[in-house]
Amino acid sequence: MKRRMQSDYYDYNLIAVIIILIGFGLVMLYSTTSYTASVRYGDDMYFFTKQLRNCVLAILLAVAISLFDYHLLWRLSQAVYGLSIFCMILVRFVGSSSHGSQRWLRIGSIQFQPAEMAKIAVIVYLPMLIVSMGKSYRKTIRGPLIVGGLGLVQAAAAYFLTDNLSTAIIIAIISFVIVFVAHPRTAGFLLAVGVLFGIAALYVFYVAAGGGSGSFRDQRILVWLHPENYARSGGWQILQGLYALGSGGIFGKGLGNSTQKLGALPEAQNDMIFSIICEELGVVGGVIIVLLFIYLLYRLFFIAQNAPDLYGSLMVSGVFAHIAAQVILNICVALNLIPTTGVTLPFVSYGGTSVLFLMMEMAIALSVSRRIRFRQKERDMWGDLVHTA
Repeated sequence: MKRRMQSDYYDYNLIAVIIILIGFGLVMLYSTTSYTASVRYGDDMYFFTKQLRNCVLAILLAVAISLFDYHLLWRLSQAVYGLSIFCMILVRFVGSSSHGSQRWLRIGSIQFQPAEMAKIAVIVYLPMLIVSMGKSYRKTIRGPLIVGGLGLVQAAAAYFLTDNLSTAIIIAIISFVIVFVAHPRTAGFLLAVGVLFGIAALYVFYVAAGGGSGSFRDQRILVWLHPENYARSGGWQILQGLYALGSGGIFGKGLGNSTQKLGALPEAQNDMIFSIICEELGVVGGVIIVLLFIYLLYRLFFIAQNAPDLYGSLMVSGVFAHIAAQVILNICVALNLIPTTGVTLPFVSYGGTSVLFLMMEMAIALSVSRRIRFRQKERDMWGDLVHTA
């Protein structure tokens, strides 16, 4: 008991909620894709088997990485930052295409999205810069501008080199949260957020009034505002997703009883899987998955708040920002509260690259949690109990 009290803390609650989310996602993935996989590949477990293999590998790798000291990332962070940009440059010239987008990089039999690596790059590199700057970061505006600018470089690379706006937005959000958490003054950041929301709202009104360049992103805004007018084109997926949400009711049609997954809802296993969850499990199922994510974010918040140093705290804050942003964006798209973005639901949607890089972020959080120690009062209290026993 004494030996354990003096050892490092490990957040088994975080591991548990991750495994529950992955297990839930695998069940829903099989339910969502069994028909499509049977028709396309003659194997109803095609998607399930691939995702299960990727998830098991990702979990084992994350647990192994979490046993290392996260301070090793201090020396590797600059290399990771540069490597992510280099890989995105390669995508521009020798990348693989899928669904009309050139976002993947193939190395032998391995295919991944370098834009996912960019998220980890800002999570490990920006905190290192902030800690290196020390007090000068908080006393001048120059520090936040430099750190935020380097985060926006990764976001711009994801957008211009891989044509991935949704990932670019998430990288920008991660960078903003890290810069915000490390700075003592909040007024300027709140003002910046207000200005950005104002600009976005004005642009939406401008496009709705008939302006805009007519690009496919402007088209997405029009589809979002009036999906019924584009039922045979861009609005089809949104309408089918809303039908799935509405038909589920409170308790749903029952696991495996979705009708929208039978070809009506395109790519239901990716960014629209939340609609299938609500169709089969109803509002109750939707609330359960949201509560699981809230608990996951709570564990990340706990680790960030109790991290032994600023570097660990800022990295976990970046992981928190990533998960929160991706969950909010995905669910808002399913509810048609924002235009479609192509953002997946973490640990639930299909995708080997996504779950692998997400688990690498969880490994960082778990590594930081291992350095959390009991407070002296708690040690004294447990010591008295052991002595009494």
